[in-house]
Amino acid sequence: MEDCAENRFQHDSEEMHDILRQISELVKWRKIFDDRGMELRNCITKTLSERAALEGDGEDAAGRHTYCTQRHCTLHSLPCLVPQTLAASPSLGGVPASPEQVMNLRKILFGNTFNFFNYEWKKSVFRFRDPRSELSYALQAERGGPGAVQMVVQANIIKFLLFTCQSQCNSNQLHSLGDKEQEEALASALSDILWMAGEEQAATVTLVTSKPSFFTLPGHQLDSITERLHIFSFVRKEDMWKFIYEHMQCFQEEGSHGVILFLYSLVFSRTIHRLKDDLDSTTSHLLHLSQGNFVCHQALLNLLLTGRASPNVFNGTVQFDEAGAPLPQPLRGVLARSDIGYLQWSWEQGPQTPLPQVGSMLKTPKLPVWVCCINGTYGILFSPNRTLLSNWRTEHLFELHFYNGQPTQRRTAVLTIDTHSHHWEPRTTDTQGDLEKKFPSVDMTIRTKWEGAVIDWNGVVPFF
Repeated sequence: MEDCAENRFQHDSEEMHDILRQISELVKWRKIFDDRGMELRNCITKTLSERAALEGDGEDAAGRHTYCTQRHCTLHSLPCLVPQTLAASPSLGGVPASPEQVMNLRKILFGNTFNFFNYEWKKSVFRFRDPRSELSYALQAERGGPGAVQMVVQANIIKFLLFTCQSQCNSNQLHSLGDKEQEEALASALSDILWMAGEEQAATVTLVTSKPSFFTLPGHQLDSITERLHIFSFVRKEDMWKFIYEHMQCFQEEGSHGVILFLYSLVFSRTIHRLKDDLDSTTSHLLHLSQGNFVCHQALLNLLLTGRASPNVFNGTVQFDEAGAPLPQPLRGVLARSDIGYLQWSWEQGPQTPLPQVGSMLKTPKLPVWVCCINGTYGILFSPNRTLLSNWRTEHLFELHFYNGQPTQRRTAVLTIDTHSHHWEPRTTDTQGDLEKKFPSVDMTIRTKWEGAVIDWNGVVPFF
């Protein structure tokens, strides 16, 4: 009995010793993490102080106000630093979004009030490639839903640089933009889209502020963005452009949720009432869930391209079905040509699921710039020649520039399009090989506009 008791005492002592050792280890690691956390806080404080000293308290050297109070600090030497949400000061003004406005915003975007944007959307911003580089005019784009919005903005940046701004660029100057020219082009692109959505009468910009306007949303989860929205309204486009330019960091920098803020601005510029009038029985909201991510309905793409959320790509309004019988509700298409066009192609389409035929209003825009949906991913085709679509002779032999927004593309692809001298044969008796390699998707997309065209990639291996 004594031996048994002694063995049990020894066993308990070893267990106690092991527990004390583990506690000691925990205390040691806690001290390490506390010290590391202090270093992190000191580093962030120092970085923010240095940045504040450089930018100044009121206006910087360029006259731009530095309203954002939580700036992202990139510390390559520190692991896993999650960026804080970039926020504007509540003293900036504007009107706080109400719970009712937030609920309506979610309904028109998602079709319900309980969905909100996921990580892929929240991290998406409007970030340019390096200034004064081969692709200095180009935005980095995400795949999926945010990429569609980014590519429409990209098309408007190209429109501004080539055809709108007072010092219009040629194709060579697109590759030599500095920081200031990039920001001016982005501010103009965002302003043009919002102003068009507001029917060129008024527009709205939304920013996230550091203080919530409300703390509960009855029956629904908050998302840390919409409860802090402030709405800024403008009746002069010049004032809106200046406001966006002064707050460019709230659309560009990490943690700003820039693409989401722009999308909210677009909805409020168009207004919920107008959006409901734009839609028809085929579409009741602007986003839909596909493979775990929210992607754009055609109505949202058309809103970005034309200022009206028409759910279809054909011209005009369809009142009758194919048999000639009246439809219960008209189907709404595109009513007028806009500055930016739209083309689409997919190898997955077949007799059972053909893609809707894009009408001439979208195929033939006012300017030679097209957003392209190719196999569900977005890119841009454009020509620096403004007369391409107004002089039929220029369409015999011309160049199109192609950019897909992905980091793997290092240079703009320049394609030569021949619509006159040759004939492309769409059918082939060769059953060997990959059709996508024989007929690249970009080529097929171009041929939806210029049937039978021969496309020369000028030494570049076809991609996308």
